[in-house]
Order: sequence, then C-alpha cells, then structure tokens
Amino acid sequence: MYFCNDFYENINIMIDIKFPDGNVRQYESGVTPMDIAKSISEGLARNVLSAKVNGIMWDALRPIDNDADICLYTWNDPEGKAFVGAPHGRGDRAAV
Repeated sequence: MYFCNDFYENINIMIDIKFPDGNVRQYESGVTPMDIAKSISEGLARNVLSAKVNGIMWDALRPIDNDADICLYTWNDPEGKAFVGAPHGRGDRAAV
C-alpha cells in the first residue's frame, strides 16, 4: 500500500501540556518550552531559562513531541539557574 508523505506532513498532531496548577492546554507536537512561555506572556518568555518536562530538566528550546507535564523555570528559580550553568544547559543563552 502506498501512502503519500505530503499528506502526513500536513497533519498537525496536538499534544496535551499539563501545568503545575493542573491546567491543561493543547499545543502542536514539537512545541518548545519557550513557545509555551510565549503563549502565556511575552514577559515570561523573556525570563524563561529551562523547564522540567515529565520530571526531567529540559532546555527551553528543546521540542516536546508527546503529552507532558511541564514546569517553566526563570531567573528567579534556583532550578533554572542551576540548569543553565551546568555543562548540558544553555550557558550560551545570551547569544541566542
């Protein structure tokens, strides 16, 4: 059976993102924590450093492909600062 890849490339897969307060929003698969922050407010997006996705620390620019629980971290959160300063974090974030 033959499937046209163009058909599948145009399908937007929606995922559920659950926030710490229990609120759930839908986003397209591949959304980043930064995209989620922007959808909430520009101020949050300017300050977000990293996120915890399903209990795992996550770079703010790393895509999320499946339903997930998320917690966004900013400069005000020790977790966010620690992740950015770590070798696997985005220590070069100012250059982005």
